[in-house]
Amino acid sequence: MLRFMNTLCFATLPGDGIGPEVVDVSLRVLKALADKRNFNFETSYHDVGGIGIDNHESALPESTLIACRQSDAILFGSVGGPKWENLAPDKQPERAALLPLRREFELFANLRPGTLYPELSGISPLRSDIVKRGIDVLCVRELTGGIYFGKPKTRKILANKETLAIDTMTYQTKEIERIIEVAVQAASLRSGRLCSVDKANVLETSILWRQVVSEHVARIDPSIELSHMYVDNAAMQLVRDPNQFDVIVTENMFGDILSDELAVICGSLGMLASASLGADRNSMGLPFGLYEPAGGTAPDIAGKDVANPCAQILSAALMLRYSFGMEEEAETIESAVKQTIRAGFRTIDVAQGGKSIGTQEMGQAIIDHLG
Repeated sequence: MLRFMNTLCFATLPGDGIGPEVVDVSLRVLKALADKRNFNFETSYHDVGGIGIDNHESALPESTLIACRQSDAILFGSVGGPKWENLAPDKQPERAALLPLRREFELFANLRPGTLYPELSGISPLRSDIVKRGIDVLCVRELTGGIYFGKPKTRKILANKETLAIDTMTYQTKEIERIIEVAVQAASLRSGRLCSVDKANVLETSILWRQVVSEHVARIDPSIELSHMYVDNAAMQLVRDPNQFDVIVTENMFGDILSDELAVICGSLGMLASASLGADRNSMGLPFGLYEPAGGTAPDIAGKDVANPCAQILSAALMLRYSFGMEEEAETIESAVKQTIRAGFRTIDVAQGGKSIGTQEMGQAIIDHLG
């Protein structure tokens, strides 16, 4: 990819289902902001997921991987769908595209904001008195360790003909320290409160986790208000009173579950963005990252101009913030989305039975509110 001065360079991987639609709208928003704020961006489109299997016989084609290596960030849509569900598990789009990307770029820190605007409080399954002020919680999940990546990971037949399946959970001190550094930085930019979630009453990995978290936070920023909570209690407390939390940090599997729970209580996956930050720095000296909405491909509504583009647009804002250091521009997009919702614009997933508009119209309304 050609690089020009003051030009942001990222790879765009739209993927499957509604991915291409919402990615297109997010790029329109970025272009409108770039015109207003006098910056440029260069991007190239590459197949990933099911479309990669169809066109290249690989969910993560080598050409796509090369383009990502030559970029400073990845704007990712979504992958998968019924068409590819009968493939072998290790060949399916989600497993054969996302996990290799996480390994390739060591995307160890997943940041998922759980945000519910007060104007949309009615879409949350929680009681109105709990969410009337909205929800604003950040979940920081360790993404490349734990039980998803530990070895051995296998199945074997025992002498008694029973099948034994093995998944191994492992964590090293350095893996815990680096995710804690990300979480502490995030907490310091918010309220300064950080809750570390583990299962230290049962698991050796969690005993180490709690020890390292306590020692490392005290060492790098003693001003942080640190608390610890067992994962089962955290799951309950998120439902009881989500706003008692500000920043949650936890290991891979617990983070997978809790961030999805947070998404549900916020009402719609169409509103929730995420950032996966890598250990390596890009050409600007900032974290290389992959930015994607929290939801999936929604094949039942693909091509119907009804998908909510907000999560993809907010993911692009996170890309500006973390991989390009453009905090003011990121806040401009986030404010435009908030103002658009406040002005009464809704896609069908958040319309609460009222009038809704389409994907493209929602994108244009956000552009109109860029200020």
